[in-house]
Amino acid sequence: MFRDLKASEIECRVSQVKEKGLMLLLYKDARCDMTILDETVTPMNWDREHTSIKNNAYCGVTIRKQNAESGQIEQATKWDAGSESNTEAVKGEASDSFKRACFNWGIGRELYTSPFIWVKASDVKLIDTGKKNKYGETVFKTYDKFYVSKVEITKKVITGLRINHATTRNPVFSWVKKEV
Repeated sequence: MFRDLKASEIECRVSQVKEKGLMLLLYKDARCDMTILDETVTPMNWDREHTSIKNNAYCGVTIRKQNAESGQIEQATKWDAGSESNTEAVKGEASDSFKRACFNWGIGRELYTSPFIWVKASDVKLIDTGKKNKYGETVFKTYDKFYVSKVEITKKVITGLRINHATTRNPVFSWVKKEV
């Protein structure tokens, strides 16, 4: 029902930073979900509702359509919970629950098929924090940013991916799914 995400709609977030490099995760933001809902079902045929259950934020996304045979308006709602963000707890939890409800509808579900994304230390600027983790390893951080420059998706599965460094524009990760 919903189209695949475009490369420009997929964001990258640094998940872990180690001495040898860093791990990236792919995600979409709520604006992407709203755009795809508007394109696919039109702004008048979807709604979102937020509620709290046991102090957890939940969002329901309702989609309406007209039954071709009966002419009746049909609707369905899919719900999911969110978690707080590191920057804005309440807003982040509401946004996360909305994005998760949209995943339930299939928007961006291909992100769950992402390969493991590792960027070598030679492609980034790592900063030694002067701290050690519980295993005695040096803790590193980075301020580097990344973007998806190309994505190939086949039947809701990511089959090709290229990620570039935001400052240098150089590719730092390329991957193509091997046929079996």
